[in-house]
Amino acid sequence: MTDVNFREINDFISNGLRLKTFPVAVKFLKDESDFPEKTRQPLLALQKRITICQAVTMARVYGWTVGLTKEDLICVPAMIAFGFSGSDDPQGSLASLFCEVNFHDDEKRAREEVASMNLLDNDKWKAIVLAPLAKGLYEPDSVAIYGNPAQVMRMIQAWAFRKGERLFGTFGGKVECSEYLIAPFTSQVARVAIPGMGDRVFSMTQDDEMVFGLPGKELQELAHGLREAGNKIGARYPVTFYQNFQPEFPKPYKVLGEELGIL
Repeated sequence: MTDVNFREINDFISNGLRLKTFPVAVKFLKDESDFPEKTRQPLLALQKRITICQAVTMARVYGWTVGLTKEDLICVPAMIAFGFSGSDDPQGSLASLFCEVNFHDDEKRAREEVASMNLLDNDKWKAIVLAPLAKGLYEPDSVAIYGNPAQVMRMIQAWAFRKGERLFGTFGGKVECSEYLIAPFTSQVARVAIPGMGDRVFSMTQDDEMVFGLPGKELQELAHGLREAGNKIGARYPVTFYQNFQPEFPKPYKVLGEELGIL
């Protein structure tokens, strides 16, 4: 555990961006015995199997610490992506599924899309834990921060300020948990993600929400960038409207104003 004050960083980011939900700290574990105290496993705590995106919602909205093993999960595509399926050909399994549900009509193109996705090797990680960043329970491998496009814009500005690079993401509209949870961990670069179908159907992600995912080790850099990026022109969230102009009204308003002697 580092000496990073995660609560302080969380409060700065959350308050500065006026976030509606908690930033989520994510940790990939070799063994479920490493779950923090009071971790809720859905199969035990709720007697239900859930999706990974539901666990994200439980952490960012309820404030729960949620632990997941393959026994807790029911989302087949996410289980394949996170290495919990045991498939001999994970890319092929996902590609076949995409064709079966008509996200693709050609398996070759489906495989090409899947090859561009971020997948974890089978059984490399046995469990995942997700918790509000503010709890500071562990040093996160990745952090997922939900916000509207303007809030995400500020985080992009902060990243570019500190890293000198423009941000990128890949967008497929499905299994996007791999983009905002896995990709920042495996690439060690921040990503922007547009939540997919599962996020919206099962985890109640709203139409205006996007996700900024970043490696846990870059949290201090993000906070520093938010503090500095664009401060000489008042860049912040909410974005300040420009008001130093004189409005123009339709002609009838002007005519009446002149008749009344008020213009």
